[in-house]
Amino acid sequence: MGLFDAMLGRSKQRGPNLDDLFALPGAAVTLQLQAGLGPSGHAGVCWKPPSGSGTTDTLSQIESLLGLDDPSKSGLRSVTDDLGFTWLVIEAPGFDDQVTKAHEITSTISDQGFGTQILCCVFGLATLDEHTPAGYLVYLSKQGSFYPFIPSGPESRNNQEELRLRSLLAPDLPIEPDLSKWMAIWGLPL
Repeated sequence: MGLFDAMLGRSKQRGPNLDDLFALPGAAVTLQLQAGLGPSGHAGVCWKPPSGSGTTDTLSQIESLLGLDDPSKSGLRSVTDDLGFTWLVIEAPGFDDQVTKAHEITSTISDQGFGTQILCCVFGLATLDEHTPAGYLVYLSKQGSFYPFIPSGPESRNNQEELRLRSLLAPDLPIEPDLSKWMAIWGLPL
């Protein structure tokens, strides 16, 4: 950002911060032993593809680079939600594979000049016992931080369980400190 932009109150949009994404596989032990949760086998990267002329070739190039032209080989599929966001859904059994693929996706999108269009990465959590609710870990790409999202109904969430997970995971993961950024993501295609 230049001096002129600063004087006019403009700010430069931030691209994704991918460094802290790799903390998730290390937190898997804490999730399993202390929270009774493990990977669901599904994760996703949410982004808003640009619209307009000239972007069709770039989007095709991104799909080709990611192997979306043959989902049986890549373990990826593309889903557009009701709000027009594109989810690149990852099918992989463990957090290691999911994080590697999410990093590949976000890097590919960023390398094509659309890093500011990436919203988040979401990792599904599966219940390992019948007393723990299933949910998600959301990675805010621009902040480089995680937060738990535990739905308890069609449009309600279990805030108590989310705060408990925050406490358990804080030593292992960079947790988003601003609770107002802990957005509910309804209708996840994972």
